[in-house]
Amino acid sequence: MKTVLITGSSNGFGYLSALTLARNGHRVWATMRDINGKNRIKKEELEKIALEEKISITIAELDVTSDKSTNDLVARILTEEKSGLDVLVNNAGVMYVGITEAYSIKQAQEQFDTNFFGVIRTSKAFLPFLKKSSDGLIVNISSLAGRLVFPYFGIYCASKFALEAYSQSLKYELKPLGVDVSVIEPGPYPSGLLYSGPEEEDKTTLESYGEMANVPKAMLQNFDQFYKSDESPNPQEIPNAILKVVEMEKGNRPIRQAVGVDYNTNDLNSKVSPIQENLIKEALQMEHLI
Repeated sequence: MKTVLITGSSNGFGYLSALTLARNGHRVWATMRDINGKNRIKKEELEKIALEEKISITIAELDVTSDKSTNDLVARILTEEKSGLDVLVNNAGVMYVGITEAYSIKQAQEQFDTNFFGVIRTSKAFLPFLKKSSDGLIVNISSLAGRLVFPYFGIYCASKFALEAYSQSLKYELKPLGVDVSVIEPGPYPSGLLYSGPEEEDKTTLESYGEMANVPKAMLQNFDQFYKSDESPNPQEIPNAILKVVEMEKGNRPIRQAVGVDYNTNDLNSKVSPIQENLIKEALQMEHLI
């Protein structure tokens, strides 16, 4: 049994992952924002299931964009979790889909604050626990959009590309300290993420695109039709992938893997990996970090 903390557990991959890992014998801290407000029902759902199935799920408040919220949870875990923490699953995220130029600087910062700086915040906060574990692990939920660029997903792609670079650097640097880092890159899934972001704030720029300003909405409608079809992928594939990584032998976990409809992302990863490893081994003479 491992003790696992999952961010963004109120819905989608996070909600399913909390249940999946707990049902497989792990102790889960399922975190989410506003557990006494908008996410109260989700909190109560998870608590009810945990009680009925006799599985270990603790619901906790966590806003990954807040230092105070993160530090409060660290203090709570120090008090309540005598066994420490083994795994951090950084799942919380939002997706801005629209005319990239028409998103304001403030909106771009908000996108990064959750998808990128939120991961840095939680990683820094919980790594002291993971370093003390005999099998510390960070699992970062990225996206195909962290390896491939999708038009009208520009701000979102940028946040996930940044996450990918941060994750790989952490993997190298934490290996000597006994902590693994692995990235999971979901393809398109009916997880609710697609509509989690706001509309573009810069209406003047938006109007300059004329009819092209409607293209992002048309793309979303196409995804909706795909999700309603018989070919729609099952979101449970992501929690299953997380569980597999968590239960893999230490040191053998992949740095990244695309799951679902991958648009050849796994092929891209396999081709880039030797180049990346050669940089570390040959150019930098740091083979011990791989």
